[in-house]
Amino acid sequence: MRIRQPIRVVPAQSVQDGAGVQIQRALGTRAIEDLDPFLMLDEFKNDDPDNYSGGFPDHPHRGMETVTYMLAGAMRHADNQGNAGRLRPGDVQWMTAGRGIIHSEMPEQEEGLMWGFQLWVNLAAAKKMMRPRYQEIKADEIHTATPAPGVTVKVIAGSIAGVDGPINGIEVDPTYFDVSLEPGAVFEHALPADHSAFIYAFEGEVTVGGGEGAPRTVARGNLAVLGNGEAVKVTAAGAAGRFLLLAGKPLREPVAKYGPFVMNTREQIIQAVDDFRNGRF
Repeated sequence: MRIRQPIRVVPAQSVQDGAGVQIQRALGTRAIEDLDPFLMLDEFKNDDPDNYSGGFPDHPHRGMETVTYMLAGAMRHADNQGNAGRLRPGDVQWMTAGRGIIHSEMPEQEEGLMWGFQLWVNLAAAKKMMRPRYQEIKADEIHTATPAPGVTVKVIAGSIAGVDGPINGIEVDPTYFDVSLEPGAVFEHALPADHSAFIYAFEGEVTVGGGEGAPRTVARGNLAVLGNGEAVKVTAAGAAGRFLLLAGKPLREPVAKYGPFVMNTREQIIQAVDDFRNGRF
């Protein structure tokens, strides 16, 4: 199988979002606007409550999905349809906003480390006005695979070494792995050739690519876009490393974005804003 090579390596950018939350935005910046079907990837990691306690008060979404994965801390979410829940370390929430939802995501702690990720995934045109839904997965429902010596994979979506992720019913057929490598370990995994894929390193550094291509080092806080091929190869050369592997089927549809609204045309964005302002979410 042909190994996918990193065609771009982009550092995450420091930004503020919500009510003053400090985050590192790896996807959804001027450097790399999106990677169909993925729209945004944020890492929030801070042990100073002044930089996260404001959280993300009530805000709307339409036409896309948000995926929250917690590593440390506690986050409570609630929406205008009566849904509420509490995310703890290792938990995942896959929220399909569909036709419209207003929700909040607020830290439930006054001190200590708050650490996690939020991914935005586009919805196909035919699904943008579907009824909102949640898949809320607790840490003990997310199983771990050991496909090779020194390799540990938390399988959130997709499948590896006989372990299936608990997320299901997502049209873009996503792969979402949290991969830890011990020093010298090598991770290899087949991916559909037509899927977009990227890696985000969040501990240590890893070497991405190989085979007939030229591998590149990807340090903590950097995103590597993977090129064409049928498999991904990542090595922890001198020290341990940890990264997210994301892959999904491109929608190949027009994208119109305005803040938390992601539609296909400008007219649909105008309608979304009008619906929100007039209480139709």
